[in-house]
Amino acid sequence: MTVYDELVARGLIAQVTDEEEIKELVNNGKAVFYIGFDPTADSLHVGHFMALCLMKRLQMAGNKPIALIGGGTAMIGDPSGRTDMRQMMTKETINHNVECFKKQMSRFIDFSDGKAMLVNNADWLLDLNYVELLREVGPCFSVNNMLRAECYKQRMEKGLSFLEFNYMIMQSYDFYELYQKYGCNMQFGGNDQWSNMLGGTELIRRKLGPDADAYAMTITLLLNSEGKKMGKTQSGAVWLDPNKTSPFDFYQYWRNVADADVLKCIRMLTFLPLEEIDKMDSWEGAQLNTAKEILAFELTKLVHGEEEANKAQESARALFSQGNAAQMPTAELTEEDFEGNEIDILTLLLKSGLVPSKSEARRAVQQGGVAADGEKVADIHAVFTKDALSGEGIVLKKGKKNFRKVVVK
Repeated sequence: MTVYDELVARGLIAQVTDEEEIKELVNNGKAVFYIGFDPTADSLHVGHFMALCLMKRLQMAGNKPIALIGGGTAMIGDPSGRTDMRQMMTKETINHNVECFKKQMSRFIDFSDGKAMLVNNADWLLDLNYVELLREVGPCFSVNNMLRAECYKQRMEKGLSFLEFNYMIMQSYDFYELYQKYGCNMQFGGNDQWSNMLGGTELIRRKLGPDADAYAMTITLLLNSEGKKMGKTQSGAVWLDPNKTSPFDFYQYWRNVADADVLKCIRMLTFLPLEEIDKMDSWEGAQLNTAKEILAFELTKLVHGEEEANKAQESARALFSQGNAAQMPTAELTEEDFEGNEIDILTLLLKSGLVPSKSEARRAVQQGGVAADGEKVADIHAVFTKDALSGEGIVLKKGKKNFRKVVVK
């Protein structure tokens, strides 16, 4: 099976500009491709996961990835898939986020010996002269065509700012710049980026002539069986940074995916052989729980390493079979968290990170979804003493599968 055929079989490809040419490039290790990542937070998250896995797959097949960090485009903000305008970030915040991205990407991409590149579009976008840019690329873009693009359509009702309207031009200019500087002949991205990516291929052709070969391919968005983007929990995004989402919580996120989604996720995100995955197609009932364990272990290993994946799996198995809390995530309380010698259950749930707010904590208790050391907590006024939380602490549970060991520091 060729590299391209495997991408198709795994359900990764959504749209392509020229399938035969793209097949030729990726199958023969001739693709110099880029994927852009705007540093809108200090960690990559599950939403970036598909792109990182694709870069790894193609690099393993001899192709050369360029990881483009959007230090420049982040100053504008991508309107794709949004109904409101992104919050403006300072240069200092963007630069900090860029450094965090660089470290995390090295887990997926081999940057040694020129096998891959990491570049920042701030290096060229921030030095552009506005009038010169208008004269150079302005004539290459039709406003009528831009307004028909999906990334702008959903913003038109609430109002699309001129700032955001420029985003397509900026992303297109990136491709134009990378094509000339580094011989980048392909751009990959999420399916919601299709219009922006076509803008880049068109700009290259119009500026450099019809023989300038530049291609685009979009990756299928990671959606669950309900059509919603995967990678978010009640308390927010599932991050790749272990300090923001612990390896245990990361493992548990994938362990808890719906039955209808598990095989799709294994196919799209893991590096298990397709023959092995195909055998799972007939699995049902308890076998799907085994499939979920396989998914959770493989992805945790990919992001956090095999040792952390083993710890998370052993901890989860022990927890759900014997109630053992040895390696589950721990929340440490300080003296300041107590009023006198006590802490109430709503504050305890909030401080443990199991809920994002006290109103959510109240709801969880009232609905009977909270337990401490295996005993249901039904009273929203229940309190716990400092002594009760000293030593080994207590195991606090919200719902069926969300646990924290709570101790006094």
